[in-house]
Amino acid sequence: MKKKIIIGALIITAFAGGYSINNIAISKSSPEYRVAVIDIQKIVAGSSEISALKAEQEKQIQNMQNTINKAREEIAKEKDSAKIAQLEEKYRKEISQAKLALDESYNQKLSAIDSKIKTAVVEKARSMNYNIVLPKNTVLFGGDDITDQVASIIK
Repeated sequence: MKKKIIIGALIITAFAGGYSINNIAISKSSPEYRVAVIDIQKIVAGSSEISALKAEQEKQIQNMQNTINKAREEIAKEKDSAKIAQLEEKYRKEISQAKLALDESYNQKLSAIDSKIKTAVVEKARSMNYNIVLPKNTVLFGGDDITDQVASIIK
């Protein structure tokens, strides 16, 4: 019985010693992480490509509104209910196709701009030796703000 207690104590001591040595080794070799934050809204607001995309979209929406007004005028002039139905269907299809094309074009261009912004963030973060980049609005404290450096690339 005494042998079992001694063997059990030796096993527990060996386990505790090994665990302590492991903790010391881990604490001394902890990697250095550098965290950056970025204000995405500021980057987007300062982007000339986003401004051009918004202006283009507004112009296309105005063209679509002109088409709608033209359709209303034509339909209002028509007296025959069969022709009214034909005109409504014609303009409904035309406007629907124009809206789909507008949405698709906008989404493709926005996706390309988003990709460009992400690439600029990654390149700048790597060049400045950052391991992690987080949106500024999700970080309560800490991190180096690299918004201005990325904004200078995006313009």
